[in-house]
Amino acid sequence: MTEPQQGLTYEEILAAARAAEEAGLEALFRSDHYASFPGPAGQPTTDAWSTLAGLARDTTRIRLGSLVSPVTFRIPGVFAKQIATVNEMSGGRIEVGMGAGWNHEEHRQLGIPFPPLGVRYDMLEEALAIVHGLWTKGDGWRFAGARWRVEGSRFMPRPEQPGRRHPPLILGGEGGPRLARLVATYADEFNLVSASPSKAREAYRRIDAACEALGRDPGEVTRSAMTGVLVAETEGELRDRMRRQLEMTGHGDVDASAWLEERRTRWVMGTLDQAAERLDRFAEAGVQRVMLQDFLPRDLDMVRLLPRLVA
Repeated sequence: MTEPQQGLTYEEILAAARAAEEAGLEALFRSDHYASFPGPAGQPTTDAWSTLAGLARDTTRIRLGSLVSPVTFRIPGVFAKQIATVNEMSGGRIEVGMGAGWNHEEHRQLGIPFPPLGVRYDMLEEALAIVHGLWTKGDGWRFAGARWRVEGSRFMPRPEQPGRRHPPLILGGEGGPRLARLVATYADEFNLVSASPSKAREAYRRIDAACEALGRDPGEVTRSAMTGVLVAETEGELRDRMRRQLEMTGHGDVDASAWLEERRTRWVMGTLDQAAERLDRFAEAGVQRVMLQDFLPRDLDMVRLLPRLVA
């Protein structure tokens, strides 16, 4: 899970994707942001789905997706078509995270409307209904929402993936009541953000309950978690990466040992053995898939280490 708004060019994003693909990782996700953070503001940023289209042609095996695309950035019908197009370009390797958006600053900078959270969740619910409906309903399907309407729909080609109803729709967050209901209604995967094993157990119980309330098999929803990653083969290499991590995120004056110890409690962090033990605890909590959030995106040597955690 990469954060290209930290100033990465397309060529740097592609280098990370190819390193991940060559290392044998299952998927590469990128954030969908226009403001640069964490770290210095004002760095170059790229559009998520434009770069994913490029990666679709410049990679061959690795799955690709966004975590997550704010509903404020994307008109649902256009977004459904955009995803279908990139999915075709990739040969059926696309996954899509959708969310309500949260970063007011990037909206303000680009003149993108940023309504209150409740309104954004209303928009997200309508957008999910439209994207899912355009992909799965027949010609002539209609939808009437408070913000968007679909009349006499025609959507071709449908985005196809072997063994799936459509490109996986991922909803991420804490798994509160409204999000849990949206997951149960539309999503193929729930991604717990800022995850810990204890939070995962609680959040997944809420997702299970929401599915059961709607008569859906909870086993149809993949349970994933996103957590920071900082790993190395030795303690010395780990300390070096930690220093570069502090500099990259604009915390160069922070006490390194205190910063490290605080993140050991919630990140997949440490030498390979230490980090693998952390992954084991996530698996015991029911996590089926982990997105390792990489804040050192130019450090391709660390990317190449990640498959060894599983081994």
